Amino acid sequence: MTRKLLVPTDFSEQADQAFEVACQLAKRYKAQLHLIHLVEFPHTILESVTGSQNFEPPEALFFLKMAQKKFQELKSRHFATDINIIDTVKFSPIHQGILDYAKNESIDTIIMGSHGTSGFEELFIGSNTEKIVRHATHPVLVIKKQHTDFNVKTLVFATDLEDDNIEPIKKAMQFAEAENANLKVVYINTPDRFETSERITSLFKTFSAKINKTISNFEIYNDLKVERGIMNYAKNINADLIAIGTHGRKGLAHFFNGSLSEDLVNHAKRPVLTFKI
Repeated sequence: MTRKLLVPTDFSEQADQAFEVACQLAKRYKAQLHLIHLVEFPHTILESVTGSQNFEPPEALFFLKMAQKKFQELKSRHFATDINIIDTVKFSPIHQGILDYAKNESIDTIIMGSHGTSGFEELFIGSNTEKIVRHATHPVLVIKKQHTDFNVKTLVFATDLEDDNIEPIKKAMQFAEAENANLKVVYINTPDRFETSERITSLFKTFSAKINKTISNFEIYNDLKVERGIMNYAKNINADLIAIGTHGRKGLAHFFNGSLSEDLVNHAKRPVLTFKI
């Protein structure tokens, strides 16, 4: 299970909610927790900050001191005790800075906050969260609200039963096992890509044989669109978490729309866990 967790923060309410969940997971799995705050400067200032160790413009010092103060406030929260927390400020474009840090520090999972399309504009809310989901090679857990007790009892994994979903579902199964959660695998059947139940059952048998693990809970759910079907299914079974594989810019091949993972991040009320295909 996860050993290094990364929480990008702009110190907003949504980022704080992600931090609280990350703290719970860090304690549960004895993981190291990395906090990163990204500051974007105009290109000329950014060159000054990154190109010389002896020169830091007043703006950089201001943001650095502000971030350090806020880091201390976060680490003093009651749920953040007894955790190995590493905090970092980077002066770089936000989403690329997060991806670079995750790669350089061998991060296992990125945990981010998002409230989707509620109209507020925070640094990590909306477009930047979507960019991370689209481009990250790491699993990304998107938190949509406060969870004082993040307990995943039921996990939904939506799949098109194609071979490129084999590795993502294996990771989802590992997560479910670690959380002692009930994993439910669902195929969303839609009018524009309709398949008979017999055909889908045949696909599932072939798919599960390639995984070489037993999937005890598989269902076919009919809806007008895939995104709506995933959310409605998760709501009907009162799932705690939605998991999905993503191709990044291409979306889920053969079946899902290109922007499905980003749409779920924006519109699903439940946490969303994405795995790179």
